[in-house]
Amino acid sequence: MSKQELVVLGQDEADACCPTLLTAPLDEDQAADLAKVFKALGDPVRLRLLSMIATRDGGEICVCDLTPAFDLSQPTISHHLKLLKQAGLIDSERRGTWVYYRLLPAATDRLAAVLTRPGPPAEPAGNGV
Repeated sequence: MSKQELVVLGQDEADACCPTLLTAPLDEDQAADLAKVFKALGDPVRLRLLSMIATRDGGEICVCDLTPAFDLSQPTISHHLKLLKQAGLIDSERRGTWVYYRLLPAATDRLAAVLTRPGPPAEPAGNGV
């Protein structure tokens, strides 16, 4: 069987639409979309906010629990959260006077897929190492 006849298992259409940085060059639209996300992540406060949201038990956190962790005003925290939301990394829901934030896993999965370096084929188990 030639290499041209081999079928790659475990590769779905989502993998095909989102090449990694090391497998295919990004087109203009892909680069623009990714740049927005990386720009949102390019601030230490936003990285911490995303981390706090992502690691929260139950998958969501109230803004009232986020604000005290920073030496920043509530409007500044809200601005950072707005940028994360615009980048498609988080979503929010208002409940009464409070807003609850949750991670959008598809967004972080996409980033991980883009940044993942294709690895060598797995070695068979029991190779005596």
